[in-house]
Amino acid sequence: MNQIHVLIENALRQDRKILTEYESKKLLSSYGIPVTKERLVHNPSELREAVRQIGYPLVIKGCSSTLAHKTEQGLVFLDIRNDQEAEAAFQNAMARMAESDKAVLVQEWVKGRRELVAGMTRDPQFGPCVMFGLGGIFTEVLKDISFRVAPIEKRDALEMAGEIKSHKILDKVRGMPAANMETLCEILITVGRIGLENPGVKEIDINPLILSGADPVAVDALVVLSPPL
Repeated sequence: MNQIHVLIENALRQDRKILTEYESKKLLSSYGIPVTKERLVHNPSELREAVRQIGYPLVIKGCSSTLAHKTEQGLVFLDIRNDQEAEAAFQNAMARMAESDKAVLVQEWVKGRRELVAGMTRDPQFGPCVMFGLGGIFTEVLKDISFRVAPIEKRDALEMAGEIKSHKILDKVRGMPAANMETLCEILITVGRIGLENPGVKEIDINPLILSGADPVAVDALVVLSPPL
């Protein structure tokens, strides 16, 4: 059993319904999906080492195995630019969490004005289905998304990208380069493969998937678990 299967099985044995953001991105990264450079820290000493390794500017987030909606709980601190801000954000995040496994995720600040969403949901009838659309705060409001039943090929991924109403944001626009469609297609193909290969994964939500220049990077991710039938 590989490391990812062990991670999922251990979480299911603990009756957990989600992987932490850190664990979720470890899963994605193991499949070759680009994710932010980040470190999980538990104390000021680890914080200083993470800052040294990653460098400013940073994002600091609360992280635990029961925490799914960090922004709503005031646990996301953006554009941290010096040691004083990092220390304050760390202390603030830790003070706001009561979970026994609480920690703080220190990650690089990924610049990019175009936010996408990609993911997978396990349909009772069709099985794993791949999702792609406009991300960020507009995902639930505009519902500009497209679906395909996994497995998908590059042709399917390109069709999905062309189906969303806001597909032109993938083109060269306002001085920003066109999206790297090779990488984007590979991400969509891969999330479908994760669902097919891991029956304990019920949902994958990568939001936002930010275009950093041309290249998509998973900035936040949530993997929802369900014991396989």
